[in-house]
Amino acid sequence: MNPDPHALPTQALSDYLQAQSPELGSLQSASKFKGGQSNPTYLLQTDRGRYVLRRKPEGSLLASAHAVDREYRVLAALQQSAVPVARPLLLCRDDSVIGSMFYLMEYVEGVVHWDPALPTLEPPQRTALYHQAIDTLAAIHQVDLQAHGLVDYGKPGNYFERQLRRWTEQYRASETQAMPAMEHLISWLGTHCPADDGRVALVHGDFRFDNLMFADDHSRVRAVMDWELSTLGHPHADLGYLCMALRLPRNPVLSGLAGMDREVLGIPSEQAIIDRYADATGAAPQQNWAFHLAFNFFRLAAIAQGVFKRAQQGNASSEHARAAGAMAIQVAELGAACT
Repeated sequence: MNPDPHALPTQALSDYLQAQSPELGSLQSASKFKGGQSNPTYLLQTDRGRYVLRRKPEGSLLASAHAVDREYRVLAALQQSAVPVARPLLLCRDDSVIGSMFYLMEYVEGVVHWDPALPTLEPPQRTALYHQAIDTLAAIHQVDLQAHGLVDYGKPGNYFERQLRRWTEQYRASETQAMPAMEHLISWLGTHCPADDGRVALVHGDFRFDNLMFADDHSRVRAVMDWELSTLGHPHADLGYLCMALRLPRNPVLSGLAGMDREVLGIPSEQAIIDRYADATGAAPQQNWAFHLAFNFFRLAAIAQGVFKRAQQGNASSEHARAAGAMAIQVAELGAACT
């Protein structure tokens, strides 16, 4: 049997932690969390508490991907903000310790909902959690970049032009088969990219329900997780990504809400989500909305294709990685339908 490609070398890690941060205690166990399509994530148990480790995958990786050092930076920057995040504790850039760069953060107790339909909750609870998610997204976009040391966290210029260029390059680097819908999206998005309107905000890049940790009583969001794709950019890209779940089909890789009676479930409509966000931020995103949706489907398809490529190479982080290849095609087709 082949060894687990994502297993941590616990003795080497324990020695490093003892040398760097003995206050964390002696490492007793390390277990990988489910999910984590991109950066493998682990629960560490020491004799003094629990911590979370996020690492780059090992092996050949796409350029600029898996930026755990950027995650560490943004978590540190947001400690005194209105955005709830875990406290980062240690960043290790030395690949020789466990095979790749990693960081450690505090363990946050709470509930993660992997299904945006929130099947274990009642309609009023679902409405409340969606409102909390929307309000948290608005808080991210209203972070004072100067006050939190993030003015250089992204590049200047048209965010969507940069993103289209980046994700087209990433897609080409991981391409394994012809995808006509993806070719259509690349062409259409390039000719319909809106002019730069000057809006610049911290954007999460992967804002969905399973990247939110809720309090056990569902009273609030306790932590926003997985900041790998965060940067400075146009805030409406995040909003389009959140709303994309309303159009995604039910599937085991990234479950959506298409075909469900969301009104009965208590899940806000797309317009209700937009309106609440606009009330919180003072910015209504209806203009270019088709572009925002198509752009997010395009980017998700590129990400899914990258996961599939890593599965072929043997260094993907989830058992669902091979299913991502089929998902990439389906997502690209959904994006093409928005154009």
